[in-house]
Amino acid sequence: MSCTKIDPSLHQARKPDWIKVRLPTNPVFFSTKALISDLRLHTVCEEAQCPNRWECWSGGTATFMIAGERCTRACGFCAVTTAKPFALEVDEPQRVATAVKRMNLKHVVVTAVARDDLADGGAEHFARTIEAIREADPQIIIEVLVPDFHNREEAVRTVLDAEPHIFNHNVETCERLTPLVRSRAKYRVSLAVLKRAKEIAPHIVTKSGVMLGLGETETELFQTMDDLREAGVQVLTLGQYLRPTPQHLPVIAYIHPDQFRQYAEIAYGKGFEHVSSGPLVRSSYHAADFHPVPR
Repeated sequence: MSCTKIDPSLHQARKPDWIKVRLPTNPVFFSTKALISDLRLHTVCEEAQCPNRWECWSGGTATFMIAGERCTRACGFCAVTTAKPFALEVDEPQRVATAVKRMNLKHVVVTAVARDDLADGGAEHFARTIEAIREADPQIIIEVLVPDFHNREEAVRTVLDAEPHIFNHNVETCERLTPLVRSRAKYRVSLAVLKRAKEIAPHIVTKSGVMLGLGETETELFQTMDDLREAGVQVLTLGQYLRPTPQHLPVIAYIHPDQFRQYAEIAYGKGFEHVSSGPLVRSSYHAADFHPVPR
């Protein structure tokens, strides 16, 4: 499917009053920052310039980004650096586990850059990180936010065999806008990954997220919801796309908080078990609000 490329310097909507981010004042924020730095870890909070990092870090939580800070893809919405990645650090899983233990987390989210340079896309590194975290704390809820692995069954299975509680992969936007928004990723491939995950491990919760304000129509959003439900996805996040730099895609529209609430109601009506929907919602924002059934 083709899509006309939008000039990032054009069509930027004016930021409304409801998009506000508080600056850090809580000492826990600074101790979390120091811990992450001390253990030489990366977080998607920093690398992707997440607007919620002040709130999350002040609460002692963070989303760990493994496999380095260099991504092999160049998505039009993402602030993570695109460059040739360095070799995987074999001790990184244990460093993540140490951070999780020190932070006394009850729910941890682990994501990664896309590693198309690796035969398994980094799947084994995910598995080792899950195993290290569980060894440090057998009771913790482990959520992974994975790349598409090009829908390679062995890679998806490797991650699932490590038994995370939640398997998250974001479609990010509607099918029409995918070629513009996502680098090398395909909408139908992402759906196939989510469906494959549910088929391989029906007991593991599947989750996905969509950014709004990139030019999608409501009809396209609702179709995306239907496609995700068809793939067996149980948890959905809906958030406002925010342009990280002038070199990234512009915001076409800012969605009002009331509209986000309406979209959540519609999503629940379509059968999602849990929906987080709001301007500043991101994949891992308040992730612990959803509690998978213990197993």
